[in-house]
Amino acid sequence: MFRSNAMHPGWPQPVGPIRVPAGLVRLRPIRLRDGGVWSRIRLADRDHLEPWEPVAEVNWELRHAVSSWPSICSGLRSEARKGRMLPYAIELDGQFCGQLTLGNVTHGALRSAWIGYWVAREFTGGGVATAALAMGLDHGFQAVMLHRIEATVRPENAPSRRVLAKAGFREEGLLKRYLEVDGAWRDHLLVALTVEEIETSATSALVRSGRANWA
Repeated sequence: MFRSNAMHPGWPQPVGPIRVPAGLVRLRPIRLRDGGVWSRIRLADRDHLEPWEPVAEVNWELRHAVSSWPSICSGLRSEARKGRMLPYAIELDGQFCGQLTLGNVTHGALRSAWIGYWVAREFTGGGVATAALAMGLDHGFQAVMLHRIEATVRPENAPSRRVLAKAGFREEGLLKRYLEVDGAWRDHLLVALTVEEIETSATSALVRSGRANWA
């Protein structure tokens, strides 16, 4: 278990839950014992996930073997202890179903981070990603005391763009040939939010819109 750090507030604090059509969603710190289910989902959902993720030197099967998780988990938690990242597991009804990460966390005059997420294919369409993103935003703006949170998304990724739009992200521009994804250098949209643009909270907005309920 990590201890809270005054330079990196909000970690390893769990977040939520909130109820959506798919069930009860919450965020909690990643665990070493997540390896089995993480590997199973990532290997089974390769066609669903790989087209949107940056190219890596190691092939998909090796990168997502159960044996790879301890070093991945250790690296993420090391970054969390240093105050640079908040790596969360997304849970649906108490079961691991994806990840949400706040990365490149910067305090001082900038107070910003990027946010990224993925959810298992079988749970898409039930509001899981939308709820997880809203809770991640609220945690970033409130507990972590950030001012700006940004994300990047390929223009072709309509489902992820819808999730970001529901959370209130606005487009700031097009990053040409930004990342090597799916065998080529791909354009990405840069979207962002600042704390002034959140009226009360992102999760409250979901509840008001009828997309979620308080647990």
